[in-house]
Amino acid sequence: MAVSKHSNASSFFFVLMDLPGLEASHHWTAIPICLIYILSVLGNITIMHIVKSVSSLHTPMYLFLSMLSMADLGLSASTLPSMVAVFLLGQRMIGTATCFMQLFFIHTFSVIESAVLLAMAFDRCVAIREPLRYATILTTRRIGAIGLAVVVRSAALHLPLPVLLGRLTFQPVSALSHSYCVHPDVLRLSRSSTVVNSGFGLFVMLSTLGMDAVLILLSYGLILKTVLSIASNAERMKAFNTCISHICAVLLFYTPLVSLSMIHRFGKRKLPALVYMLLSYLHFLMPPVLNPIVYSVKTKEIRVLGLHLILESSLAVVMAHSNHSSTSFFLTGLPGLEAVYVWLSIPLCIVSIASLAGNSLILWVVKSEPSLHQPMYYFLSMLAVMDLGLSASTLPTMLTIYMMGVREVTLDMCLAQLFFIHTFSIMESSVLLTMAFDRVVAISSPLRYGTILTNPRIAGLGLVIVVRSIGLHIPAPIMLKKLPYCQKRQLSHSYCLHPDVMKLACADTHINSIYGLFVVLSTLGVDSVLIVLSYGLILHTVLSIASKTERLKALNTCVSHICSVLLFYTPMIGLSMIHRFGKRTSPCSRVLLSYLHFLIPPVLNPVVYTIKTKQIRLRILRIFR
Repeated sequence: MAVSKHSNASSFFFVLMDLPGLEASHHWTAIPICLIYILSVLGNITIMHIVKSVSSLHTPMYLFLSMLSMADLGLSASTLPSMVAVFLLGQRMIGTATCFMQLFFIHTFSVIESAVLLAMAFDRCVAIREPLRYATILTTRRIGAIGLAVVVRSAALHLPLPVLLGRLTFQPVSALSHSYCVHPDVLRLSRSSTVVNSGFGLFVMLSTLGMDAVLILLSYGLILKTVLSIASNAERMKAFNTCISHICAVLLFYTPLVSLSMIHRFGKRKLPALVYMLLSYLHFLMPPVLNPIVYSVKTKEIRVLGLHLILESSLAVVMAHSNHSSTSFFLTGLPGLEAVYVWLSIPLCIVSIASLAGNSLILWVVKSEPSLHQPMYYFLSMLAVMDLGLSASTLPTMLTIYMMGVREVTLDMCLAQLFFIHTFSIMESSVLLTMAFDRVVAISSPLRYGTILTNPRIAGLGLVIVVRSIGLHIPAPIMLKKLPYCQKRQLSHSYCLHPDVMKLACADTHINSIYGLFVVLSTLGVDSVLIVLSYGLILHTVLSIASKTERLKALNTCVSHICSVLLFYTPMIGLSMIHRFGKRTSPCSRVLLSYLHFLIPPVLNPVVYTIKTKQIRLRILRIFR
């Protein structure tokens, strides 16, 4: 019986709800949702930037406002992935682990926001009742402690939720009432007793949102008592006016939240599904958008500084464009062989065509052959896509050097190129890691292979790979754009790389260098360590197999992947070491090593997998017959 429960818990999916009756226009519905999220991100980041950059705003009221902006950003980020999947991509299925993780973050950030609103009510209470002691009561250290307590309380109270839900059994496919997972919604789909879960959920809600709401009301009772005791009508209005923004934020947060909670608990069959959806959207979408607007409209300091920031940013963009428009770099081909560059372009073109043809062929074979619709070949397709991206990122400037003799590249083109080169490099590294994981599962747990590496999980891994790589590399060109560059602008390669561009700056590049090292260690470093650990697990499993034939058969399935890992990491590590520690190394060795890294893997990966994978080899032979 325990086994069957485990099987159920590991294999079921939830179905997210879209807007009932508007299924045909979901792509159009996605547009305002995306705009709302963009406004939320921009508004809250602007508030945080203004408070951070203006020293006169380093007061308790504005520090709490920054906390509110962080909570709003967290709440938006918790709901965005599944809403985009539903409305933009039409993907409504969500796995157990993903659903439980999402509801944890949604409820955690909701309670954090509630606690921050309580802290802001306390701030207003102290400011109005004890104005002379305001600064001594709400010190920076005390505010920091309040912020820490807010986060710890919320995270600690919500950690048991996914654990308790993991004990329940559900239907193999269960339909939710929203476009994201919330605790009461998941709970009502359980086939087993939910008394403990329901009791704990009610306890958490009452001890956080309930208690916070009561304390906020008590705070405003004290504020009202103090305000009414002020003799001057003008002073009363002035004191009460400082609370209007906070009252609006409280109403925006609590009104839809309380209504939503009541509907979930008591109005399951009395209201149409559309009401559920709209009310939940009001709660999760509106406060993060409207809070920055309310505080900007009602707070003079933020309003003035916000307008000043917009004007200053516009001017900075214009000035930056004029300053950088004439900045350009000079790329390097193979030193000493300038006279034969045209002839060198021939093998370069052949290599590029071979890369394009080989990887496109792999993609076509996997797509057209139903027997290859398996995790291993899906990951191989991802590797082929990354190889194509890596080739496409380096090819334009290499051809201009060797075929046309044009070595000059503008700053913007250079920054765009280095972004794509490094992004696709990290993506390829991540794909190699997922392929190692695929081999671990196939060899260590062959009977569970199909249930562990499901299509949604593979797609999720692909999405994580893309988001991680892009997210980590976006800051690199932005930081390089801000640097001034010296008169000598000679790069060491036939394309732009981050360390290569950075060393030409005429300013302090410690931050750029540290960030670049952090990205390398947290991506390539972590990936390579995990790949080695994966092969340690594989080796441990293989050595436990009694039959020598079976051991060799198991190891043989890893040979192609090992070749790809060596092709990718060996020149990459060599190139990184030369850039950081080998300043006296000959320029020719740098160029050749970079060519090995960027040109050879995209060509040889399809060859290796075609030779070592019987299914692909036979399918390709059938094409040419």
